[in-house]
Amino acid sequence: MDKRTKAYKESIKEVEVSYNVGDKVEKVLDATGISKLVKFIAGEDCGCDERKAKLNDMFGYTVLCLTEDEHSYLDNFFKGNPQEIQPSEYIKITSIASRVLNKRIDASMGCGGCVRGVVKQMKQIYESYEG
Repeated sequence: MDKRTKAYKESIKEVEVSYNVGDKVEKVLDATGISKLVKFIAGEDCGCDERKAKLNDMFGYTVLCLTEDEHSYLDNFFKGNPQEIQPSEYIKITSIASRVLNKRIDASMGCGGCVRGVVKQMKQIYESYEG
């Protein structure tokens, strides 16, 4: 997609995408008919909503969309096919990841595994724009 077009700019506007385990479980239970069976046996107030909320709190997270500047930075970074990551690059990527993943990521925790994990997450998010 051409970055100068209105369609591109609209596609990277600030939006939230939720990944919540409770919502996924609910979809599976609805699709298989188990939800209807449980409500038939236990009644309408079977505790499903409370369990769903608890699962979402424990295992859910929200991903914010990249801004145009963040996308441009990651575009340049990943198209360069980095084999080594400079400290300044890691600091920039962790600041983007902290905002997008809505969680604190300490840039000083720069062990090899930590760096690879954050870069891998950001690459997955970046690649979702390239589809």
